[in-house]
Order: sequence, then structure tokens, then C-alpha cells
Amino acid sequence: MKMLKSTLAVVTAAAVLGVSGFAQAGATLDAVQKKGFVQCGVSDGLPGFSVPDATGKILGIDADVCRAVAAAVFGDATKVKFSQLNAKERFTALQSGEIDILSRNTTMTSSRDAGMGLKFPGFITYYDGVGFLANNKLGVKSAKELDGATICIQAGTTTELNVSDYFRANGLKYTPITFDTSDESAKSLESGRCDVLTSDKSQLFAQRSKLASPKDYVVLPETISKEPLGPVVRNGDDEWLAIVRWVGYALLNAEEAGVTSKNVLDEAKSTKNPDVARLLGADGEYGKDLKLPKDWVVKIVSQVGNYGEIFEKNLGKSTPLEIDRGLNALWNNGGIQYAPPVR
Repeated sequence: MKMLKSTLAVVTAAAVLGVSGFAQAGATLDAVQKKGFVQCGVSDGLPGFSVPDATGKILGIDADVCRAVAAAVFGDATKVKFSQLNAKERFTALQSGEIDILSRNTTMTSSRDAGMGLKFPGFITYYDGVGFLANNKLGVKSAKELDGATICIQAGTTTELNVSDYFRANGLKYTPITFDTSDESAKSLESGRCDVLTSDKSQLFAQRSKLASPKDYVVLPETISKEPLGPVVRNGDDEWLAIVRWVGYALLNAEEAGVTSKNVLDEAKSTKNPDVARLLGADGEYGKDLKLPKDWVVKIVSQVGNYGEIFEKNLGKSTPLEIDRGLNALWNNGGIQYAPPVR
């Protein structure tokens, strides 16, 4: 009897936390609707992805993904609150229920998706890879010239293993210095405590933009890993998983269809394209399957933009980061961003 009670207690606790398959479907959506906002976990300050402006408003592509979820659920992209988290804090905050969604430049891996009580919906916000940022004074042109280097690394990230694998595979030695935050890592590079800074390349561009003399630093050409970055939710709530997944896909489908924040309202009223009509709710009831209104995609795009608009506003050539779309271009424009259809 004691064993049975103990087992039931574990099952009940897991269901409450949502860290196993026992969580009731719809629990997250119900809780979000009841409190009136989406609680979103973002980085502790990464330009282009999630960083506060002078007024304290969180800006960036990761933050905009959460705004898109809020627009779909509430019809209002402003109904979101942000929790700034470092790499060590992020998963615990999601597992414990402190946040509803983690949208924080987080790499999808098998162990994270299957072994931590978490689920990656599958929408990739940004296809990235680990690289190296070096001071021009170091005089290196390639990562293969870094034998014996001291390297700044943010703790609790996939970068630690990737760098170890790369140096071992190439017969190189290095000395790692780990820090809890990306800003600490960047400051240590700037002060000369380490020779190079390693992280996802997008983060390197972001950190370089914050240095006193960005032009004194170069991102080396090598990309040593695959880092598909995307949002994360708790395991056990398929309904919320589907909502986050299809919000991401809606952003991509809107861009592919040429639907933008400027024309979406007109397209919803007058489009002759069957795919666009289904996407925007003019034909069919495809929002119902997600427990969302017919015009959920209209709400997203009109208030937040399509994927291309969000990318260019936060990361593109008009920003200090000046990042090319590259792999993050649509599949029909030289990249690998591809979304299943709404139908």
C-alpha cells in the first residue's frame, strides 16, 4: 500500500509540473487564458534575439515569437510578460512552470527533447552553428590556428561539448574559461583575459555589436556544429505544443505567400489564392483544431509581421548585426526554412 501511495504521489507531481506524459491536455492554454498573458522566458540580454531597449521593452526575434503566440491566443501581441534567464536557469524555469514557453536561442538536441521533460515544437527560429570571435590583434584567420588558445565559453550551453569535440578532432589544445552569462564572456574577451570567445555565430555577432570597438574583432569563418535554435515547452501538453509549433509555421507560410503586416488585412478580405484563404481564415475552420479563432494568423501577421519581417527588423542588414538570411532564407530562396501548410 505504501508503495502504491508513493507511486501515485510521483505521478501526481509529474502531472502538476508537466514534466512527463501525465500532464492533462490543455492545462497550459487554460492557465494562460485564465491569467491573461503568456509568460515567456528569454535571454539575459542578447541583441537581435531578446534585449531590453531604453524603455525596458524586450526586443528581438525570440521575443517576437512569444508576441506571435500571444497574438494567436488573445488577438493581442502585447499580452506577454518576459522573464530574463541565463543558460543555467532557463530549463528549470520551464520545468517548474515559472514560464509558459522558453524562447531563448536554445539548441534542439535529442537529450533536451527526450530526457528533460521538455519538448521542442519543431519550428526553428534560427539555424545557427558554433563559431569563434577573435581580436584582430591575435592575427588568426582560421579556427585551426587556435592551438593553445584560451577560450571564453558560456556555461550550461551545448558550446562546451562542441568546442571540446572540435579541438580533439583536429589535434588542438585549448584552455576553457567558463562564465554564467554571455556578457561576462564578452567582457573577458575585451579585457584580454581570453584569446577568443566561442558561441553560436548569431550570438557572436550580437556580442561584437556591444563591444567598445566592434571593428577590432572578427568572426572566424569556420562553423563547427549544427545549432537549430527554437522555442521549447513542457512535455505532456500536446495542445500547447501544437499552438506554439503552428504559430511558428504560420510566420513562415505568411512570408512564402507574400502576406505581410502591411497587406494581411486586405489579403484576408480579397485573396483569390486558396492556400492564402485557408491560412488567413477566409476559407475553412483550421483555427478550431488549435482552439484558436479563424483569423489567428491575421492577428499574428498584422501585429508582429511574417518571419521575414521579424528577421530583418531584428537581425538583418538594416540592424547593427547585419546578418545575412543564409540558411534562414525560405526553401525557395536558397535557404532551408520550410513550413507544412495550414489545411
